[in-house]
Amino acid sequence: MSDSQVTIKLTSDEALVLSDWLEKLQMTDRSRVVDDPAVWAPIHRIAGTLDKSLAGLFAPDYDQRLEAARRRPRPEED
Repeated sequence: MSDSQVTIKLTSDEALVLSDWLEKLQMTDRSRVVDDPAVWAPIHRIAGTLDKSLAGLFAPDYDQRLEAARRRPRPEED
């Protein structure tokens, strides 16, 4: 098996919404949501990458930014 990497591209809105959801997921009873321990390594990696790249996570208006991102239209799927 090769060690090639996969790149995922998200809009900033998608990244913000996904980051918020992943944070909630990580705070739940994990075994009820994801029963395969192998899945948690990539989930943590994605969440960590998003946390590092989203400047507004700790902004005072984070809740408003998140809500605005949820309301904006989504790009068409490729």
